[in-house]
Amino acid sequence: MQLYDKDLLSMQEVRDLVEAAKAAQKELAEKNQAEVDRIVKAIADAGVRNARRLAVMANEDTGFGRVDDKVVKNVFASRGVWEHIKDMKTIGELERDDAKGIRVIAVPVGVIAGLIPSTNPTSTALFKAEVSIKAGNAIVFSPHPTALRCIRETVKVIRQAIAEAGGNENLVSCISIPTMQATDNLMRHPDTAMILATGGSAMVRAAYSSGTPAIGVGPGNGPAYIERTCDLPLAVKRILDSKTFDNGTICASEQSIICDEDMADAVRAEMTKQGAYFLDEDERAKLGRYILRANGTMNPEIVGRSVQTISKLAGLDRVPETARVLVAREDGVGRGHPYSNEKLGPILGFYTGADYRDVCDKVCTILRYEGAGHTFSMHTKDDKMVDYFAARVPASRIIVNTPSTLGGIGASTNLMPSLTLGCGAVGGSATSENVGPMQLLNKRYVAYGQMEMEDIRASMPDCSDGICRMPEVDSVQVDEIVRKIIERLKAM
Repeated sequence: MQLYDKDLLSMQEVRDLVEAAKAAQKELAEKNQAEVDRIVKAIADAGVRNARRLAVMANEDTGFGRVDDKVVKNVFASRGVWEHIKDMKTIGELERDDAKGIRVIAVPVGVIAGLIPSTNPTSTALFKAEVSIKAGNAIVFSPHPTALRCIRETVKVIRQAIAEAGGNENLVSCISIPTMQATDNLMRHPDTAMILATGGSAMVRAAYSSGTPAIGVGPGNGPAYIERTCDLPLAVKRILDSKTFDNGTICASEQSIICDEDMADAVRAEMTKQGAYFLDEDERAKLGRYILRANGTMNPEIVGRSVQTISKLAGLDRVPETARVLVAREDGVGRGHPYSNEKLGPILGFYTGADYRDVCDKVCTILRYEGAGHTFSMHTKDDKMVDYFAARVPASRIIVNTPSTLGGIGASTNLMPSLTLGCGAVGGSATSENVGPMQLLNKRYVAYGQMEMEDIRASMPDCSDGICRMPEVDSVQVDEIVRKIIERLKAM
């Protein structure tokens, strides 16, 4: 009976939160760009001020990652996002072309349902609040239960910043009784205009099947190609820095490494030199049985944990304390090949290919098995190699010569800073872009007439004899038509 009551309470809470968010969004719709930007900047500033406190809470609640790296993520999601979007025009008229008679006006979608994962809880909440309000919307968060405390505290920080900037704090709110029924009710609520889903595959599929327009992201499973022209020590450094950042909890992080067969020894030696630990066959099999559950999904016990913790949990007793990443040789993709899956922890699969063509084929196979449309990274000095892979690999982000984690989210590249990375149609996503404010608004097009019916008919082909031929139009006639159009525009 108690569980049943909890479900009912959570569903009623959703109704109340959406109603309050809808009213707050209507107030926001009356504000100009400067007023909206003042609110967003206040959130960014508050996120930076509270970055460490929220990072500590996220680490305490979930056990994932490293506090210092979570601080970086919180600052990135606050100030980094703000610096990128601060000059974006998102309110009112976006574009105007009087010569063509076209105006583009921004229209907020309304109330957004924001699904927040446990892997990046506080940073995702800060990010989604900023981009949603920048686009003129309100957002109601559905938090992952294991990160409820830190997400609610983040929302408290955000709401206070909104109020201090002159906005309605109900622009951002959070479910306090997280249940499956509450999340489903939020996604299907008639006043929920859009779902911004970041989380596991099951949750993203639920978002897309809710009947509400949704932007969701699939799993990341990005391979990293170490191509023969690269600076090998620098490439390995970037990969290990990336994979160890917050213990691999960002979905854009490298999940496997692949190189040409004749480079395997050199790559392995350099990785070992920089702190990678290559598993022997027994260790490889033991960890492989641990990182996936019986249903083939990732064991949550490895998510965001350190090498030392994972080693103890999996019964690996020879891994040195200095090891930064666990690496296992893999020769296949799919069931029975656990290192071909996404591993949100400091674990890498290691592949080789006969040449770059074979490498490309294997990369495509890996991504089509899991991670289609997400991210692929490569380290090379040959732009022709970049062109070859970019034309073939089913990934929305081709990250070159930078840590994939930071490059994919737009921290070390000029991509939109985002913690929601679209996977495009190949990955079952509504967009292939790094999601920002422009994906969270509608564009209303105002189009002024340019020609009368007789002008259109005059430009049509003559089909009187059964064969259509374009009419002969001399330059004088063209000039006359243009003159008429300009006169009509001036008269408007």
